[in-house]
Amino acid sequence: MKKIKNLLVLTLLSVILPLQAGFAQVFEPNWASLEQYIVPDWYRDAKFGIFIHWGVPSVPAHENGWYGRQMYQQEGAEWGTTYAYHQAHYGHPSEFGYKDLIPLWKAEKWDPDALVQFYQSIGARYVVPVAVHHDNFDNYASTFQPWNSVNMGPKRDIIGEWKKACEKHGLRFGVSSHADRTWDWFSTAHGSDIQGDKKGIPYDGTLTKADGKGKWWEGYDPADLYTRPHASTEAPDEAYCTKWYHRTIELIDQYHPDLLWFDGPMPMVCSSSACADNRTQMETYGLAVASHFYNSNQAWHNGKMEAVLNLKSWKKGDLPSTSAIVYDIEKGQTSNIRKAPWQTDTSIPGNWFFDSEAPELSDTVIVHNLCDIVSKNGNLLLNVGLRADGTLPEDQKKILLGIGKWLKINGEAIYGTRPWEKYGEGPTVLNHGDFRQNKRPFSAKDIRFTTKGNSLYAIILGWPADGKITLQSIPKDKQLWFGAIGSVRLLGCKRPLKWERNALGTTVYLPKKRPGEYAYVVKLTCQK
Repeated sequence: MKKIKNLLVLTLLSVILPLQAGFAQVFEPNWASLEQYIVPDWYRDAKFGIFIHWGVPSVPAHENGWYGRQMYQQEGAEWGTTYAYHQAHYGHPSEFGYKDLIPLWKAEKWDPDALVQFYQSIGARYVVPVAVHHDNFDNYASTFQPWNSVNMGPKRDIIGEWKKACEKHGLRFGVSSHADRTWDWFSTAHGSDIQGDKKGIPYDGTLTKADGKGKWWEGYDPADLYTRPHASTEAPDEAYCTKWYHRTIELIDQYHPDLLWFDGPMPMVCSSSACADNRTQMETYGLAVASHFYNSNQAWHNGKMEAVLNLKSWKKGDLPSTSAIVYDIEKGQTSNIRKAPWQTDTSIPGNWFFDSEAPELSDTVIVHNLCDIVSKNGNLLLNVGLRADGTLPEDQKKILLGIGKWLKINGEAIYGTRPWEKYGEGPTVLNHGDFRQNKRPFSAKDIRFTTKGNSLYAIILGWPADGKITLQSIPKDKQLWFGAIGSVRLLGCKRPLKWERNALGTTVYLPKKRPGEYAYVVKLTCQK
């Protein structure tokens, strides 16, 4: 409890700064205070960001970033055949462990400036690289985690260089942190084979600092990477939690991100039964980080709140408030408009880190999902998985170029927009929730609506065979919010369109030539 009290003292210090500066809002480490949060306009206007999963897991390029956990699971892995793959390519995990992949991550062709410039050119408005994944390896100059990308591997401040490139090219900068899950995730490294000729031989997660003498990792303690040996049912201890807290505070203070993304609900609230009895104590760490982030962000921006904190909800009750943060849905969407801004995070490849598999989502599907998400008051954070050398695979690049080409014509209906009174019309209705994402193109009968100023945008998710659409949501007797319809045009075409209204809706006659691909935007401008 002494460490918890010290933590609260540090949190109070983060409150004093904005108080002294006279800021309008000061956040305390509790849900009631955090609920005073208002999502900044930059984020609501941005709509489209790039997520970047890249790090040590990019080296084996196998099994979606969970390689480090599953390479130690001879049986019972969540999915895949990582244990067998690791033995075939690197050796037994008692002899070649996850830590030994680190020197193989060299990032020899990585050019963050060129990559960020490319993301900006295809229409992304914010970039969120992984600062630390479940593997507990910090991709930045960490003073609390010696296993980091400056000390070993690429020997570069990965996050610092991403940050510099984003500032140069005018993109908002965010970071993701997954390290609160390491305690459970890496518990497998402390085991051994349960059968075969190496049965009972401990994996390298049991090694000590002294075992490193004469090895490439001499002077480093494997327990700092794998956590100390513990039972899978044991709750994280205070040493682990406070170290996580200090690492995360340093990440915030050193790199000043405007977006902070966590892979779950408020960090340190774990799902195992071992955590059930001390949920409040565990949650203290996450709440302290959240309030520090909000208060510090205001200090960086002269009192203006520009912070976005992304959290998820895995089960009922694990996220007490979705208005205190920006709710994130992994590989899924919502069935209707959400009053509070929200976000989908998904990936072009089926996995998060680079592998040899073909992309799971096509450019058409991504554009259609983007339109659906934005019509429901959401943002799309789209992941790319770089190769270990730091280059963007051609198949992912091709998809991004297609999205960028579409946004150049139709971005007016995406950026800076807000939802209409209904998200759209048509036969395709999506279910709400994580891992329920749409993987198929919508139809020409599916229409999604967005608004900006005195304009209503009707996004047609396909080209109608008869060359016309009828907006059933706008019948003849329907008065739009700004007044009568004054003009109707198709984005990408200079000439106005012929249109008419009747009891069935507003019928718009499209030109013979399509302006682009994927989806087509009819802009209805109102006049008083």
